[in-house]
Amino acid sequence: MRFKIKVNENTKHADICTSVKWGLNNEAYSLSDDYTILKWDPNSLESSKFVDLEGYGTDFDFLQGQRGSTDLVAIAFSDGSFILQQKTGKIEKKEKEAHKGAIISLKWSVDGSLATCGEDGALKIWSKTGIIRSNLVQIDKPIYCIVWSPDNDAILYCSDKMIYIKPLQAGQKQVQWKAHDGLVVKVDWNHTNNLILSCGEDCKYKVFDTYGRLLFASAPYDYVITSVAWSPNGDYFAVGAYDMLRLCDKTGWTYSFHKTNQGSILNIAWTSDGTICAGAAGNGSVIFGHVVERCITYDKWEITLTEDNKIQIIDLIDEMNSEFDFKERVINMSMKYNNLIITTSSHCYIYSFRNWNTPYIFDIRDSVSQICQCSNYFCLVEVSSGIMVYNYEGKLISNPKIQGTKFEHLSHKKIAISNDLLALVDGGNNKVVKFYEMNSGKALNFTVEHSLEILEINLNQTEMIGERKLAFVDQNRDLHITPVHKKDIVKLAAMTDSFLWNEKFDMLCAISDQRFVVWYYPTSVYVDRDLLEQVKVSKECTDLTRNSQILSFQDTMVQIRRKDGAIMTQSVSPYPALLFEACERGKWEKAIKLCRYVKEHTLWAALAGLSLQFKELNTAEIALAAIEAADKVLFIQKIINVESEKAKSALLALFFKRPQEAENIYTQAKLYYRAIKMNIKLYKWERALDLALQYNVHQDTLLAYRQKYLEQTGQQETIPKFEKLAYDIKKYDWVEIKNKIKQEKAREQQS
Repeated sequence: MRFKIKVNENTKHADICTSVKWGLNNEAYSLSDDYTILKWDPNSLESSKFVDLEGYGTDFDFLQGQRGSTDLVAIAFSDGSFILQQKTGKIEKKEKEAHKGAIISLKWSVDGSLATCGEDGALKIWSKTGIIRSNLVQIDKPIYCIVWSPDNDAILYCSDKMIYIKPLQAGQKQVQWKAHDGLVVKVDWNHTNNLILSCGEDCKYKVFDTYGRLLFASAPYDYVITSVAWSPNGDYFAVGAYDMLRLCDKTGWTYSFHKTNQGSILNIAWTSDGTICAGAAGNGSVIFGHVVERCITYDKWEITLTEDNKIQIIDLIDEMNSEFDFKERVINMSMKYNNLIITTSSHCYIYSFRNWNTPYIFDIRDSVSQICQCSNYFCLVEVSSGIMVYNYEGKLISNPKIQGTKFEHLSHKKIAISNDLLALVDGGNNKVVKFYEMNSGKALNFTVEHSLEILEINLNQTEMIGERKLAFVDQNRDLHITPVHKKDIVKLAAMTDSFLWNEKFDMLCAISDQRFVVWYYPTSVYVDRDLLEQVKVSKECTDLTRNSQILSFQDTMVQIRRKDGAIMTQSVSPYPALLFEACERGKWEKAIKLCRYVKEHTLWAALAGLSLQFKELNTAEIALAAIEAADKVLFIQKIINVESEKAKSALLALFFKRPQEAENIYTQAKLYYRAIKMNIKLYKWERALDLALQYNVHQDTLLAYRQKYLEQTGQQETIPKFEKLAYDIKKYDWVEIKNKIKQEKAREQQS
């Protein structure tokens, strides 16, 4: 991926260009010391005068209204004043003494609040009509740049060598840290990945999280880094300096480096779709960088965006290639499950690997920020329309009504889909994951709630809806798994940089503490927690540095991008996939033969988990014996020998460590003695007594077991309910009790 640089050498400002912004229809606007703001077409590079100014402008910003409208512009001046002006030229407000000294930066929030900062060290908040709301900050050094937080409840600003995050609400603590060894010139806060980007006079650019922890620091450049800006999607950012424009990945490594020969790049701005960046140059020019050569691979196919509106498709095995042209600029591409999805500003194209020549084409109403795919469906995240679910023939399936989510800032890490569900981290509460039906778009009445903020989610892609699982990473970088329909969160790993489910089978891989980890069947934790460690394969990889990302997990190959941008692959054993195929088809004998042939402990453990999940007890007995779990084998044999199907189900639930479920099965089947005896064995004496009293059965039997237990342990009765029961039942006969138990078992067998 790189920038395709375009500059109009013949048309430029008469003086230094200090700021650049984008309007609604992908037109750029530039501010200069020649008292003008020009309007630019990024394709033809033609310019026209937008407005004449009465003084030296320092910065300007458009208010983004409904559907991105930009009717109101705020312009700051070097004398400390600013104006609010309509695009028609009508001045709505002129504030002459907003600051003492020049206003250096100003920025609109989404709700229409205007923040200004300047040489006087003041940071002020103004209303949409230009009325002062608060003097938020007053320090003794100039403030050079301000950015609103993703939720518009705090402001990021820089002064001297420091970066500050100031909450708007009174009483909340300000976060601050030393960012550079020299003056901090520019900062930016991405609303999608929630990371902070900065540059300074120490000739470095850096990436931080919101707590001030350094994630990346560049090597010193030859000149001062004068500007930085995130792409709206948060996947990459641009860096500007003297005669230099650089495109970087979010982890810091460089995609491309360009010598511009236009002086210092003083300001950078991106289009809302993240395909073009504009830079304000020191010689008065405006530089346009078109993002090209974006490349995605899947199976044997490689897709490259060679021009703004042209893609190249290469068959890596048959060495064939073809090119497709589009009328509009390509914005997004996604390729999975044998389908390629391409979106432009107004159309969506669906290419099937079976037929590249006749794509399905349909209109889209708004700009698409994300594309998510599963085997049967894909969804487009549109800025104003929300999430639109389609099948691969272009038919609209559903449009879930989701409240409280800003779709233009929705990260691909916080949305996941499968053939039956859409999962989304709640926009109002990042600790909650909500679910929606794919076919109807209806919100389901169950959620997953966690104690910490959820950073990334992913759904498994198994075809069995009852086996749907959600994996997620929280704020502590801990990897968890939980069933979708029932909250039962289990921690799998710590210090997790990235994770991904297999595209077809229930295998999960992760990069955890510089180790590559694969769980052949992580769902086994819900049938026997002891199996979780036994189905795990862990490999130490010194090449996997911090912030490495898993790109795909297809069949037996895992593709990983390291922090430095290098692509590497890790192979996974092919036998788990064969095991899954055999088990899903009910070929248990074939699965056993496979395990006996491979003779691998983890494969036997995976078979044990699968067979227990499918309640295939004979296979489970063999698999558990192979991993030398003698106690479990004995219990499975006990279950097999029980004739009652209800009793088998209850014992299996008890094996899964779900005693409440086992008790419910017993009581619903009127197997009251078994329910009471189960609680006795679990030393839940009071619950056993409650059952005996509730159903008025086996009270004397329970009392006999209780007193026998007290005699063996040498204890006195301490439970008042049993004292009362002993008073009511003066005598009991063990012979009579044993006869009653035999009669109860005989009755169970007959039923």
